[in-house]
This record gives sequence, structure tokens and C-alpha cells, in this order.
Amino acid sequence: MDKTSPLISVDELVRALAGPLPPVLLDIRWQLGGPAGIEDYEVGHLPQAHFLELDRVLAAPAVQVGVGGRHPLPDPEEFGAALRRAGVGADRPVVVYDANTSMAAARAWWLLRWAGHRDVRVLDGGLAAWLAAGQPQTTEVPPPGDGDFKPVPGQLPTLDAEQAAELARGGLLLDARAGERYRGETEPIDPRAGHIPGAVSAPTNENLGPDGRFRPAAELAERFRALGADGQAVGVYCGSGVTAAHQALALELAGRQASLYPGSWSEWSRDPARPVATGAERG
Repeated sequence: MDKTSPLISVDELVRALAGPLPPVLLDIRWQLGGPAGIEDYEVGHLPQAHFLELDRVLAAPAVQVGVGGRHPLPDPEEFGAALRRAGVGADRPVVVYDANTSMAAARAWWLLRWAGHRDVRVLDGGLAAWLAAGQPQTTEVPPPGDGDFKPVPGQLPTLDAEQAAELARGGLLLDARAGERYRGETEPIDPRAGHIPGAVSAPTNENLGPDGRFRPAAELAERFRALGADGQAVGVYCGSGVTAAHQALALELAGRQASLYPGSWSEWSRDPARPVATGAERG
């Protein structure tokens, strides 16, 4: 696999699966408010792929008011145990995928990198791209794996609420949610509408082309330059730290590393002492 990119194409994955050290495949299908992704997995998935439930494996249980948000970072021991059961080894490549847009798969990519795995990639275009290329799917569930990966958390930078506020003032904090949520026109799930004062709207879906694949690196670099990601520290947040990982992946494709605020808006908006901005400007 191309070890210079966090993405892998269908053709590259087919070749890697036929190689001497095939990657572990992890199915991360999930959607906010939708049915559990295991139902889609049971209908069909990539051969030998293990399913990981985002809400249970890629996040710790949410706690009460204002701490950690809706998808706190998982407990490293429990996360590592789930990965080992899926066959993840320290020296074996990993490929993660979801239905098509990589919004959920990027959470797994980011967490594995945060936990210290050195070789993890996202299948660009997900299952939809795999099937469009004429590749097979199966309903067979592989047996539990015997991986040896042990997380070492903290290998990617994160922000807490105070650090996010400081970065919004003195650097660039990108809000990955839809524009109407950033502007405070609607808020379907969290207590208050609006955005962190000083944050810049950067909807995550604009990282993708119409086919659900990431835009070319040069286009992403130009997008982030236009948003102000040029020579200053960059942070990302979203509703609960899921699509912010997609933004972090897009920034890496563009040649920039970003710090991620795991608590994101679901944590920020639950504390009445934290200010909220609305409208189209940074605030």
C-alpha cells in the first residue's frame, strides 16, 4: 500500500489483500440517529472484514453535563481489546471503511493513529466504491482474531475546551458541521445552537466529490488555504468528534496536521458558562 497517504483506492486494496501481509479490514458503518451499522454489515461486507460499532467501541459511554461530549474518547484498554479481537496487530496494516463518505471510517482512522498504530488507511469511497468496481461482498462473519496491538494514547494532538477557545482566538479553529448549524439556524441534537466564538465554518462534506471520494490533495490544500490554514496552528471540531476526524484526515491529505477537540459542540454547548456565537462570521 502507498504509505504516504491515509487513503487507499479499491485497486490498491485488491492488490494488498493478495499480498504476503494482507491488511485487517474494519467495517465502521454508522450514521447519526440511524440504525446500528451491524444491520448493514449483516446484509453484506468486504470479505474478512470485522465490524466495529462506533458508539460502543470507538467511543466511551457519554457522561453527564459538559464533560467529554456525546462520543468521548474510548478507554484505551477496552479499545485495544476490541481491536485485538478484530485481528489488529502492531505490525499489520489496517484498512477501515464505511458505506461511502468515510465520515465514520475517519473516526476509526484517527483513533488508531491517536493510539499509536503506524499503518492505517481509509478505503476512499467506502463499500460503494468497492461494489462499483465489481468487487465481491459476503455475509460470512470471520472468526475472532488474535491481534497483539496495544494502544499508546496521545500520538495525535487533541484540544480541551479551553484550548479550543484559545485556538479560535489566536489560530484557526475549523467547525466541521453543516453551515446552518454553525450559524445557529438549527440545532437538531445539542442544547444550544451556534458555534465557538472565533471558529470558522468548514463543512466536512465539502472535502468530498459527488462520488463520495475525497477531492484531490491540491484542491483540499487550496480549500484550507482559503479558510486561513496557512502558517498557523489549526484545530477541528464538529458535533461530537466524529466528522472532525474526517476534517483532520482531509487536512493531512492537504499536508497539514490538525489538533482535534474530541468533546466538540456537544461538550461546549452543555456548559452555560461558555459563550456561543451565531451568524455567518467568526464571532
